Amino acid sequence: MGRASIERPKHLAAKLRQIRESIGLSQNQLIDRLGLDDRLTQAEISAFELAKRVPPLIVLLRYARLGKVHVDDLIDDEIRLDR
Repeated sequence: MGRASIERPKHLAAKLRQIRESIGLSQNQLIDRLGLDDRLTQAEISAFELAKRVPPLIVLLRYARLGKVHVDDLIDDEIRLDR
């Protein structure tokens, strides 16, 4: 049996980039603000923002808290972030 692919939110990458840019942070500064400097690299943030990878749940939670939005707002393609 093969692995089932995970459905990815279409707008997640843009929302993550939007949060970072609205706060005026570089990708490396974002890692520090997320408190994940021991677990994430700039290349991983780039992959999240280019929709090449889906961030782990803890990363989504920290993005949401930093952006003062609900995790649902990041995942739900029907919801737009007001920035």
